[in-house]
Amino acid sequence: MRHWHGHGYGPGHGIGGWGIAVMAIGSLLVLALLVLLAVALIRYLSRSRQRVPPGSAAAGAAGPGPGGPPGWAPGPTPEQVLAERFARGEIDAEEYRHRLETLRSADGPGGG
Repeated sequence: MRHWHGHGYGPGHGIGGWGIAVMAIGSLLVLALLVLLAVALIRYLSRSRQRVPPGSAAAGAAGPGPGGPPGWAPGPTPEQVLAERFARGEIDAEEYRHRLETLRSADGPGGG
């Protein structure tokens, strides 16, 4: 009489072909997830620390604005934002002139 000692020998014991396939697919999925997370982290870090050289085309497009750290692009001026809105057709010529006059006045946009 043979007693089973939990070693998994003999017919009906062990993981078999399907078990190996499922483990291999699961391992590949975990590896793919780790690669995707690494790529996403690298892209996030490179985007948040990207510097724009002064005088480049993108220098006036975005950034922390005046007084930011050296090497970072300044944001657009209020007059540039207004001109872009006029160019896109969001405001008409009369409103553009009125707002530009307000921006350039001594009181500024918040003055009375």
